[in-house]
Amino acid sequence: MELQDYWRTLRRRWGLVMGCMGLVIVLAAIWTWSVTPLYSSTTRIFVSTSQSDENSAYTGNLFATQRVASYADLVTSNQLAERVAADLDTEANPLTPAELRDKVSARSVPETVLLEISATDPDAELARAIAQAYAEELQGLVEELETPLGATDAVVKATLIDDAQASSSPVSPNPVRNLALAAVLGLLLGVGAAVARELLDTSIKSDEDVAAVTAAPVLAKIFKDSDAKLAPSQALATSTPWAESFRVLRTNMQYVDIDREQKVLVLTSSMPGEGKTTTAVNLAVTMTQAGRRVALIECDLRRPLISERLDLDPAVGTTSVLIGKVSAADAMQRYGDTALDVMVSGQLPPNPSELLQSQAMESLLVELRTRYDVVILDAPPLLPVTDAALLATRADGAVVVVSHGQTTRDQLATALERLESVGAKTLGVVVNLTPNKKSGSAYGYGYGYGYAPREESKKDISKDASKGTAKDIKA
Repeated sequence: MELQDYWRTLRRRWGLVMGCMGLVIVLAAIWTWSVTPLYSSTTRIFVSTSQSDENSAYTGNLFATQRVASYADLVTSNQLAERVAADLDTEANPLTPAELRDKVSARSVPETVLLEISATDPDAELARAIAQAYAEELQGLVEELETPLGATDAVVKATLIDDAQASSSPVSPNPVRNLALAAVLGLLLGVGAAVARELLDTSIKSDEDVAAVTAAPVLAKIFKDSDAKLAPSQALATSTPWAESFRVLRTNMQYVDIDREQKVLVLTSSMPGEGKTTTAVNLAVTMTQAGRRVALIECDLRRPLISERLDLDPAVGTTSVLIGKVSAADAMQRYGDTALDVMVSGQLPPNPSELLQSQAMESLLVELRTRYDVVILDAPPLLPVTDAALLATRADGAVVVVSHGQTTRDQLATALERLESVGAKTLGVVVNLTPNKKSGSAYGYGYGYGYAPREESKKDISKDASKGTAKDIKA
C-alpha cells in the first residue's frame, strides 16, 4: 500500500478508528476510577565523611558518592525491612518485611551524595511513616556498617535532611496521563485495525477493484437511496442522485455493442441479493422514458420478483410462452402509465435450465429482437446456477450487477469465468448500493438538473402518487 492508499483507508474507515480510540479511552477511564489511589512520601539523606583538610575532603566526597549507590541497595534489604517492621509493629499497621520491601524504593541523585527514599501506600499517613522509619533506621545501619572494628566513630555518616511529609494528592492513578496514553494507544490500534481490515477486505468498493478483476467497463454506480422503495415510474421521475445514476446507465448502454440496433441484454449478478432485478426494472423504465421500445423479460424461473415489484399478474409469463400455451404478445403486460412491456416468469417450472436452453427460448428472443429496440432479460445469479450464462450465449452479452462492499473480487472473477467458459460476452459491470456522499440534497449531475431539497421532491411525488399520477421531469 502506498501513502495515498493509507489515507483513503483512514477516510473510508474513520468510524473504526474512532471506535477503537473511544473504546480504549473508556476502558482506561473505568480502570483509572476503579483502582485504589496510591500516595507517596519521600525523604532525603545526606551522606558525608569526617575529613578535615581539603585534599582529604575531596577524597572523602568521592568515597561518599560511591557509597550512596550501595546504601540505595540497602534500603531494599531484608535486614532493614525487619528493623522497620519492628519499628512500625502496631495493631493499626501490621506489615511484614516482604510487604514493606514492595512499598519502598530508593535512588541516588546523580553526581551528588544525596539518597532519596520513597514509600507508597493507599494510606497517605502510613506512606509517610514508612518513609520516615526507613530513613531513621538506615542512619543507624550505616553507622554500624561504617564504624571500623575497635573504633567509636563511623567513617561515613548518613544525615536525614528532609523529613517525610504526608501527601494530599495521590501519585497513582494519574487521570490526565492515563487518558492521554489511552487516546494515543487507541488511535494506533484503530489505524492498525483499519489497515488490517482493508488488506483482508476483498469486497468491491471502487472502479479500481473492478479493474483488478476484469477489463469490462463500469457502466454506472447506483447510489443508495430511499427512493428505491417507491414504484419505479415515480422514483425515476425525480432528480435525485439515485434516479440520475440510472440515466447515466441508460446513456452508457448506448455505447455497448453499437453495431446492433436491436439489442438483447442479460442482467445478472454473482450472488442473490445484489440488486440485479431492481437494476433491470429501473433500467427498463428509464429507457422507455427516453422513447425506446423496451421489453423486460423475467428469466429467473427459480425466485421471480418482478410481478410483485411491479404489481403485475404472475399467472401468465415466460414459462407459458416457452411451453406454447400463449404467444409472446399475449404474455406481455404494460407497466402502469409507461411504455414498458413486461413478461413475468409465470408458473415456476421443475426444469428451468432446460426451458431456458430450449429452441422455444431461441425463437422467443428472435421474435422479441424484431419488435423491440432493447430486450432486457432478468436472469438468475451466475454462481448458484448456470441459467444466466446459458442465456448470455443467446443474447448480445451480459451486464453483471455487484453490490458495493458486499460482492468480493473472487465472486466477481468466478462469475465472469462462468460467462467466459461458455463464450458469452461481458458488456460491463454495474456497482449497486454505492454510498451517496451528497445524500443531503438532490444534486444535478448535468446542466438539466438543478439543486432542490430532497424533502420537497419526495413530498411532491407522494402528493402526485395519491392522485394516481406521477410527476414528469425531463432528463
